[in-house]
Amino acid sequence: MHVKLIRNATLVVDYADKKFLIDPMLAVKGTYPPFPNSVRQDQRNPLVDLPEPVENILDGVDAVILTHLHLDHFDESAKELLPKDLKIYVQDEDDANEVKGSGFTDVEILTENTVFDDIQLVKTKGEHGRGEVLKLAGNVCGVILKHAVEKTLYIAGDTVWYEAIQDTLAKQQPEVIVVNGGDNQFLEGGSLVMDRKDILEVANAAPHATVLSVHMEAVNHWGLSREALQHFLVEKEIADQVIVPSDGDSLKL
Repeated sequence: MHVKLIRNATLVVDYADKKFLIDPMLAVKGTYPPFPNSVRQDQRNPLVDLPEPVENILDGVDAVILTHLHLDHFDESAKELLPKDLKIYVQDEDDANEVKGSGFTDVEILTENTVFDDIQLVKTKGEHGRGEVLKLAGNVCGVILKHAVEKTLYIAGDTVWYEAIQDTLAKQQPEVIVVNGGDNQFLEGGSLVMDRKDILEVANAAPHATVLSVHMEAVNHWGLSREALQHFLVEKEIADQVIVPSDGDSLKL
């Protein structure tokens, strides 16, 4: 497989001769106001531009996977630019209705036994924070891609480390794991996605897997920089296991 980080949580995954676009945020730099009640209120989102033209990103896409519909995972630009007949997978009926309301005609709800061509897509659980903030953050999911000739890929989505993530790792034994590791948060409520300790938990729970940390330094409420995470990985002696890609990086795995 090839996994390319576009920006934030937006990925292009070439897997078993299919091209998946994950959580597309496609606006140019500075299009949207900052997320409120968080740091960097003087910086508009996204904080950085796309690393390549949108037409290159969309070229040949076979399906889109939306782990949830927050702006930094499915924005107005994506709604405008994606072909309306493109296959789109979502987490639940509410998200399906919203995506259909934006004009998309081929929308399917992920299950634990979804099949796209000969690729199995497994919906996984996630919690977008801990405690009271979950009421504001709403429902999210992750997804696992499985195929006979590919390694098993687990895209965890916007989740912190908790028992369901550990259970998924134990049950599915993914060989490649993508975590959203920017420790994004509001001024109150704590981490909305994984922080450095959560990433360490993932690495320790899946010692034979390659872990990629994305969703970093792209929207104003990020809390963990790539540089700080890389220092932590060296300190914990897992820098060979956990990769921190830059926007535009493509990894063959």
